[in-house]
Amino acid sequence: MVSEIKKRKAKLVLVQLPSGLKPHAIDIQHEIESKTKARVILWAGSCFGACDIPSVDGLGIDLIIQFGHSEMEYKLG
Repeated sequence: MVSEIKKRKAKLVLVQLPSGLKPHAIDIQHEIESKTKARVILWAGSCFGACDIPSVDGLGIDLIIQFGHSEMEYKLG
């Protein structure tokens, strides 16, 4: 994840977590921000799987990281 942020030179990253990981959200945010130059926004809404991607048009998000149980990559644009 950190390497992908660096590779894409993402400045604003949205992190979407399932409910079970939301208690660790601040730790995840701090870990990402300490290892990259990106600013992290935590998505507080639902996350019911890979099809539940939030609408972030107009927010200037460079990269969405969605935590889940299986590895998957989906590239926008």
